[in-house]
Amino acid sequence: MNLRNVAIIAHVDHGKTTLVDRLLQQSGTYRENQKVTERAMDSNDLERERGITILAKAASVQWKDTRINIVDTPGHADFGGEVERILNMVDGALVLVDAAEGPLPQTKFVVSKALKVGLKPIVVINKVDRPDARPTEVINEVFDLFAALDASEEQLDFPILYGSAKQGWMADSPDGSQDAGMQPLFDLIVRHVAPPTVEQGPFRMIGTILEANPYLGRIITGRITSGAIKPNQQVKVLGADGKTIEQGRITKILAFRGIERTPLDEAEAGDIVAIAGLTKGTVADTFCDPSVETPLVAQPIDPPTVSMSFIVNNSPLAGTEGDKVTSRMIRDRLLREAEGNVALRVVEATDKDAMEVSGRGELQLAILIETMRREGFELSVSRPRVVLQKDEATGQWQEPIEEVVIDVDEEHSGVVVQKMSERKAEMIEMRPSGGNRLRLVFYAPTRGLIGYQGELLTDTRGTAIMNRLFHGYANYKGDIQGRRNGVLISNDQGEAVAYAMFKLEDRGPMMIEPGWKVYKGMIVGEHTRDNDLEINVLKGKQLTNIRTTSKDEAVRLTPPIRMTLEKALAYIEDDELVEVTPKSIRLRKKFLDANDRKRAEKAKEAVA
Repeated sequence: MNLRNVAIIAHVDHGKTTLVDRLLQQSGTYRENQKVTERAMDSNDLERERGITILAKAASVQWKDTRINIVDTPGHADFGGEVERILNMVDGALVLVDAAEGPLPQTKFVVSKALKVGLKPIVVINKVDRPDARPTEVINEVFDLFAALDASEEQLDFPILYGSAKQGWMADSPDGSQDAGMQPLFDLIVRHVAPPTVEQGPFRMIGTILEANPYLGRIITGRITSGAIKPNQQVKVLGADGKTIEQGRITKILAFRGIERTPLDEAEAGDIVAIAGLTKGTVADTFCDPSVETPLVAQPIDPPTVSMSFIVNNSPLAGTEGDKVTSRMIRDRLLREAEGNVALRVVEATDKDAMEVSGRGELQLAILIETMRREGFELSVSRPRVVLQKDEATGQWQEPIEEVVIDVDEEHSGVVVQKMSERKAEMIEMRPSGGNRLRLVFYAPTRGLIGYQGELLTDTRGTAIMNRLFHGYANYKGDIQGRRNGVLISNDQGEAVAYAMFKLEDRGPMMIEPGWKVYKGMIVGEHTRDNDLEINVLKGKQLTNIRTTSKDEAVRLTPPIRMTLEKALAYIEDDELVEVTPKSIRLRKKFLDANDRKRAEKAKEAVA
């Protein structure tokens, strides 16, 4: 059987998943009359809504007498933990680049990993049908990128195809014939990508993708390095240190045929398969025959850079909107998530009602929270904090630094540079990127970037594009100015009254609407000054039996500040929490009682 294993690498939103759709359709994987959802590889609701790939997935197409296993990789930096291991599972890579935007940071991140493991890339310039497409310049940018990443002579001699995944065609030139559809790409993959290298010996495989299945338990996907495997076969799992983690039987072997998984009676070296039946083996472990003693060399898992506390919802409105509210339910759900997501670390906090969850970025954690609220969970979450490391040699604390690339109109570049310097960022590069736009490159502490996305869009009237990538650890950069305004806090429980809110408008903008349920200690607005202020939003108008000549006008309120989950996480300070339920996102103080807040403040000052 002819076999090719290939990964698709691209920046978020450059068209990977759409390209896979077209390959599946034009290889005859789908029947002529079969109704297929768009972006078939983005399987969960959040992936579809946000238009990003969160989980790495595999599919398989049959082209003439060759089967091509295609792995769709995440393009977002927060999910980069998945990417590196996937590249060890394939023998070739399609580097997909937008014909207008050119290579962006995530392309750079994944390409550097691909070149390091020796993959020979095929460059596909997608979206050449865009009115602002500039394919020739983009090819030069790709070549410069490869050269900057120390690509070998062989890797620099990459084949190029141009086309539009959306329209379903590829050709040798930007204005080439569209009649052949995707055939030029299929033929190039078969010609350019080497068949999988197979080692001699008994069954061995490195775990690459882990997921939890309600029927089959843990499912591990990987490429078989040597030997063959059948259901019911006895295997063992070795850790990176060579110690045996567990022994057990394989209950099922699944292979990708199209986007469906099909059970196999036997799988051979070179193929990408998923195995079930083991309970402890995870990503980067070696799954092998009991006779094997040395593990395969695996890519270590990236350390988390951001952590948050997930706390039981203890507000007066707890349990009114969700059905999963206990600490046990939250704990079990988070541990289940950590089983299937290797980039997450979940530990119990000192407070028994809280869990510390660490991940690769606030987007990854926000997506976990959003998923949980849709499943009916209620919980409170703290502000994201960065994970610091201590330098053994100097004893200094170090913090995660990210490479940030911002594409912005020239007129807005001044405010971006100013805001980034306030956030302790260091500018590395500034160059024109065509069409009166500049590309600014910074090294910035992760801490300073929490919540900056929304502010950036406001400052640049929605025209800036920001891309981030983990760069490394560096010495702690010092304090960063937080939120300058205090908040308005409700001093009572009940339903907000329009009249009361109208009278309080000069105190600052509200975050609630009339009729919303509020409670003591809940944040209902932003104060115009830098201190917190307790207010009463429940106070109705005193009714009298005297009529006035001026008719009572209907109260007209200024529209409230709308808080999305990401905006709320970025907005709160260390003494505040976001209460997340299936229907609402509320902001609140950690201590709901004013006296408790004063005591906590005094204790904090005493420590300082």
